[in-house]
Amino acid sequence: MTNLFSSFDPSTNFNLSLNWLSTMIGLLIIPPMFWLIPSRFNFLWIKIISTLHKEFKILIGFNKTQGSTLLFISLFSLILFNNFLGLFPYIFTSTSHMTLTLSLALPLWLSFMIYGWLNNTIHMFAHLVPQGTPPVLMPFMVCIETISNVIRPGTLAVRLSANMIAGHLLMTLLGNTGPSLNILMINILILVQILLLILESAVSIIQSYVFAILSTLYSSEVN
Repeated sequence: MTNLFSSFDPSTNFNLSLNWLSTMIGLLIIPPMFWLIPSRFNFLWIKIISTLHKEFKILIGFNKTQGSTLLFISLFSLILFNNFLGLFPYIFTSTSHMTLTLSLALPLWLSFMIYGWLNNTIHMFAHLVPQGTPPVLMPFMVCIETISNVIRPGTLAVRLSANMIAGHLLMTLLGNTGPSLNILMINILILVQILLLILESAVSIIQSYVFAILSTLYSSEVN
């Protein structure tokens, strides 16, 4: 008997060590976009990218956008592809693992911090004490702001992986009750599973957007 989280274990599916290749399957979707231009998928993707670019450009600041939105749009695309691929049977959900989510969040946050503290030291110190703080509370505010700053990559990583795990786990648990149910309950179960799948599709989009938008906000703070 395996434990409840065995569906997220990289070594359980067919005992192959190729599971992490699922992070690259999204790249196979990109070339067919350009076989027939303009295709509907091409139109949709360009529309999504241009909308994100406009939004990120406002957040980062108009003077500092030279190619910087491209980084966050690429991040959004990678997480979105991986979240959606995880909804297919027998495809390993790489974004439900802290290994991937933390390796995306930590270098980003670390590079922002190094850049901010080296180039805008006074500005970064000013961020530690919010405007209008009474002098008595200043030491406490510095501690609180420092802690909230340090846990940012952790919250980014945990938010993404926990949301992916929660939905998949719920679907796995409900699916395992199928063999013991009668025909009426199985029909209800299938309906519930379909609704959960729609919810998970929405969560996949929302979580990739949240990850990208928060990364953009963190980068705009160091400028």
